[in-house]
Amino acid sequence: MASCLTDATRELSCRDSRAATQLKLISMVVIFFTSIIGISSPVLLARLFQGKPIYEKALLVIKCFAAGVILSTSLVHVLPDAFAALSDCQVATHHPWKDFPFSGLVTLIGALLALLVDVTATSHVHGNKPSNYTPIGTQEETSIDSSLEKKTKVKVEPQIELGVMPVSCHDGGNKEQEELAKLKQKLVSQVLEIGIIFHSVIIGVTMGMSQNQCTIRPLVAALAFHQIFEGMGLGGCIAQAGFGLGTTSYMCFLFSVTTPMGIVMGMVVLSVTGYNDNSPSALILEGLLGSLSSGVLIYMALVDLIAADFFHNKMMSSEPWITKVSYIALVLGSASMSVLAIWA
Repeated sequence: MASCLTDATRELSCRDSRAATQLKLISMVVIFFTSIIGISSPVLLARLFQGKPIYEKALLVIKCFAAGVILSTSLVHVLPDAFAALSDCQVATHHPWKDFPFSGLVTLIGALLALLVDVTATSHVHGNKPSNYTPIGTQEETSIDSSLEKKTKVKVEPQIELGVMPVSCHDGGNKEQEELAKLKQKLVSQVLEIGIIFHSVIIGVTMGMSQNQCTIRPLVAALAFHQIFEGMGLGGCIAQAGFGLGTTSYMCFLFSVTTPMGIVMGMVVLSVTGYNDNSPSALILEGLLGSLSSGVLIYMALVDLIAADFFHNKMMSSEPWITKVSYIALVLGSASMSVLAIWA
C-alpha cells in the first residue's frame, strides 16, 4: 500500500495536460515516419536484390533478423508489460487476480490459438492442392510401371538416364512445394501483423490516455526506434511472402498508422470520459491484451520463423556459412530490440 501512495505522489508531480498533449502530437508524427522507414526498408531491399544471385540469401538473412526482433519484442517488451499491469497493487490485491497467474495463462491461450489458426490454414492449403497433383516418387513409379506393362522398357530407360522424366517430375514437385510455401508465408505474415497490431494499439492507447509528461517524454524517442526494429521484423516477413504491390503497401500502411491511431483513440477516450490509464480496469485490459499478443508472437517467432528456416530450409543445410550468418542476424535482431527495453 505504501508503494501505491509513493507512485501516486510521483505521478501527481509529473501531471501536465498541456505538455503531455504537445508530446503526444510530436510522437504521432515521429512514430508514423519511423514506422514507414522500418517496415519499408526490408521490402525495398528485397525488390532491389530480386533477380540477382544473392537475392534468396539476402532475404533469408533479413528474415532471421526479423525473427530475432519479433521474439525479443514478445519476451522482453510485451510479456513483462503484461505481467506488470496485472501485478499492479490496484489489481493484484483483489480477487481473482491475486489468486492465479493470469498473464501466463492468457499467453498460453494466445500460443494455442496461433497454433489452431496455423494448423487449420495449413490443412486448408493442402486440401486445395490440384487434383492432378501426385508426389514425385509416385509419378516416377507409375510411369515406370506402366512402361513395363507395355513392354517398352528399352525406350524408357534412355529417358531416365538422360534425366528427362525425373527432371520434369521434380520441377513439377518443386513448383507445387514453392506454391505451398508461399501460401504458408503469406499466412504467417498476416497473423504476425495481427499480433503486432494488438501490441501497437495497446502502446498507442496507453500513451494517448496518459497525462504524465515524465513518462511520455522518454517514450517518444524509444518508441521511434522500437517501431523501426519491429517494422523491420514484419517487413522482412512481408518481403519473403511475395505479396503484390497493393497488398504490400496496405500492410505497410496499416502497421505505420496503428500506433498513431491508438494515441488518437486514447486522447479521445480521455477527453470524453476522463478515463484514467492507471485505473484497475485499464490495467486489466492492458495486461490481458498484452498477454494474448505475446503468446501469438512467441509462437510465430519460434515455430513459423526460426524453426521453419533453421530446420526446414534447404539453403541452411547446403551452405553452412549461411547458417552462421543467419544465426548472427537472429542474435543481432534479438539484441537490438532487447536494448530498447532500457527506455521503453
